Amino acid sequence: MSGFMQIGEVAARTELSLRSLRHWEEVGLLTPSGRSEGGFRLYTEDDVEKILVIRRMKPLGFSIESMKAVMADLNLLRDDASSPADRDAARARLGEVRDEAHERRRQLARQLAMADEFIGLVSRESE
Repeated sequence: MSGFMQIGEVAARTELSLRSLRHWEEVGLLTPSGRSEGGFRLYTEDDVEKILVIRRMKPLGFSIESMKAVMADLNLLRDDASSPADRDAARARLGEVRDEAHERRRQLARQLAMADEFIGLVSRESE
């Protein structure tokens, strides 16, 4: 089955645990493209790209449901059979998610700045 990767290779490439990948399948966030005759999960390059999108959303604190919605909208935009109205609606929803991601990133940057200040304070006091 050329072109397919097993879960261990995907985990190594995406820097995720086997447990995370299995959990994402259990909650319906990502489905591997296939299964081997022995029942092993088989992933494609496209699956890896989807995993990387999800991995990038995770630090921003998006819920599983939000991640599912983003993945559905991305899939809809990549589907040539989707209607122009559906594509427009997906783009609008993704625009809202983008705005929310920007705000979440700003919050993380503020937290990081506070952490840096704390480290600086402790470093000065411990020298």
